Amino acid sequence: QYIRNDELRPAFKVLARVGHIQAELAQQWNVLATLTPPEYLKFRPSLGKASGFQSHQYRAIEFVLGNKNRDSLKPHEHKPHIYKWLHDVLNTPSIYDEFLMLLARKGHPVPEHALNRDWSEPYEASDGVRDVFKNIYDNPEDHWSEYEMAEKLMDVEERFQMWRFKHLSVVKRIIGFKMGTGGSSGVPFLQKALSLCFFPELWDVRTQLKPRETE
Repeated sequence: QYIRNDELRPAFKVLARVGHIQAELAQQWNVLATLTPPEYLKFRPSLGKASGFQSHQYRAIEFVLGNKNRDSLKPHEHKPHIYKWLHDVLNTPSIYDEFLMLLARKGHPVPEHALNRDWSEPYEASDGVRDVFKNIYDNPEDHWSEYEMAEKLMDVEERFQMWRFKHLSVVKRIIGFKMGTGGSSGVPFLQKALSLCFFPELWDVRTQLKPRETE
């Protein structure tokens, strides 16, 4: 909402809080990592088909960050009110979409195809968007708020990837390459998730940057 209203300073405060929450969540994997395989196997049958796929809150977080996937709505079809809520989140611009629209309102030449699209579809990287960020990173003193927002989004994604990596590491350590309780392939599924990128041009632009010439 803050980004939609061009209020980046309050958004920075919220994202700082998000960072602390992400750090706490990542630490939880350290507790689970103390389980040995025999200890876990003692209670794994009690889990049945329980899985993270069933968490509508987690799915909403993925949608807000930009990992849009209509198929991930299916586990929630039996709860119409949750299904409708998730469907609405799926069809709402992600935080990255909102940031790109803010950049356009501030006069940056964001390509039209990145501004008017089907929000329920995964975002596809664009050279034009990368060029917008290159200009911002080449001239941070002229676009400080946009520059700071870009870096805060990078912080969010990096911490999320650390959470994913710890998840993968703990699963591999405890169950090896067994299938997940929810029917996923387990470790291979989590390895694939690690390759997902929420804010692709913010990563790509780093390759394009060159040392600034001194006067």
